[in-house]
Amino acid sequence: MKKGDWILIACVAVVAALFAIPQTHAAEGFNWATAHHPYIMAFFKFAILATLGEMLALRIREGVYSKPGFGVLPRMMVWGFLGMCIAMAMVIFKTGVPAFLGSLGWKSAAAVFAAPELTWGKVGVAFAVSVLMNSIFAPVMMTFHKCTDIHILDNGGTVRGLLRPMKMREIFREKVNWDVQWNVVIKKTIPLFWFPAHTITFILPANLQVLFAALLGVALGLILALAGGSKK
Repeated sequence: MKKGDWILIACVAVVAALFAIPQTHAAEGFNWATAHHPYIMAFFKFAILATLGEMLALRIREGVYSKPGFGVLPRMMVWGFLGMCIAMAMVIFKTGVPAFLGSLGWKSAAAVFAAPELTWGKVGVAFAVSVLMNSIFAPVMMTFHKCTDIHILDNGGTVRGLLRPMKMREIFREKVNWDVQWNVVIKKTIPLFWFPAHTITFILPANLQVLFAALLGVALGLILALAGGSKK
């Protein structure tokens, strides 16, 4: 293990201790901020955790957490923005899908989904929410994120480069590996990973759902890195 690995482990241990020790009131503060500023909190959760997932994936593939042109700060900015979009989508689909199920004849879907106790009915609604959100919203979000990744790398990993206009026509036609994007990212990770993972997300307490979704980004980054093999 390298020095950076020990620093990461120490940081994770400190954060875990802050939430584990009642006297710090970290959990209370986290819950208050999530309830009163959900989209700001979503920005920071995804900016930190999802970017960490990409850095861990790079560590597995190439032996480093960052490198010239990788653009940690621009990636954090993009993930923060996407985190707010994901939080918005979660609200839309959590509200809309139970209403949709009700229009199909399952009149109690919204009440079952809102109930605190865990039942098979609640799992069924959560699964429906996950399937529809990941089938409608996720492919667009994932493709946009891939385009921003390419844009960041093409502009040297700088914040100024991120703010330059994206050459979407060139990125779509020449730089996105659609074989991987379609056959792996969309066709495989969405049904095999995101459908069940977000089913769990939607049966968690509301204050933990966006945080868990961001943690899933870390897990997926590791899965894809391990599936692709490592250079070191």
